[in-house]
Amino acid sequence: MAESFDLSKPNRPIHVGVILLDAETEVLDVAPIDMFSAFSKRFAKTLEPFYPGEIGSQAMDFEFHWVNETGKTARLTGGIQLVPTDTFADCHPLDIVIMGAHIVLDGYVPSEAELAFIRKSYDDCSAFITICGGFLAPFQAGLFKGKTVTAPRFMLDQLKQMAPDTKFVEERWHRDGKIWTSGALLNGLDLMRAFGTEYWGGKGSYAEFGLNSGHYPIRDVGYADAPSKF
Repeated sequence: MAESFDLSKPNRPIHVGVILLDAETEVLDVAPIDMFSAFSKRFAKTLEPFYPGEIGSQAMDFEFHWVNETGKTARLTGGIQLVPTDTFADCHPLDIVIMGAHIVLDGYVPSEAELAFIRKSYDDCSAFITICGGFLAPFQAGLFKGKTVTAPRFMLDQLKQMAPDTKFVEERWHRDGKIWTSGALLNGLDLMRAFGTEYWGGKGSYAEFGLNSGHYPIRDVGYADAPSKF
């Protein structure tokens, strides 16, 4: 297991990783990784003329990992071909994990190696984030047993029947310990605002500046503004 450290006050670079399966990943599900880039020291330098005072000194070091089993080119929707930075065998233990939906076509199911790496990454990490259908492989890996999670609203009724040992709630995002789950794809932005605020936010913080200037949404977590599931 990776060394224990305070994600709110890291004393080293934070390793953020997207786990990519041998299927096509929805690009908007994993795009919210850019919030971490916006909080990085490298990005903060580009904003020096614009942010107030010395809040840029709160920016952090991040190392980003795009990881799959083989290191071969990964597929994202929109025709994107992505060269992974890591394989399961050589990836540094991840502090923050992100998983987006994979397109289920031609009978694809996650391999045992993929499920094993998901379990290992969960054990190592401080935060495990699923966006939209990104919940599916961790669900299949057994990570949600005894947990309270969410998923896309139109799937919830069926999921409750399929998995009575998991509590599914109808929310844009939900946190249970280090598991952060979200509803449909753009709810990943709702989740990221909550995540960034939880660990690095507060009045006058660089995170607050980044989230507000980037206009990350502030929406009702219980869908009060979106009465229809479809």
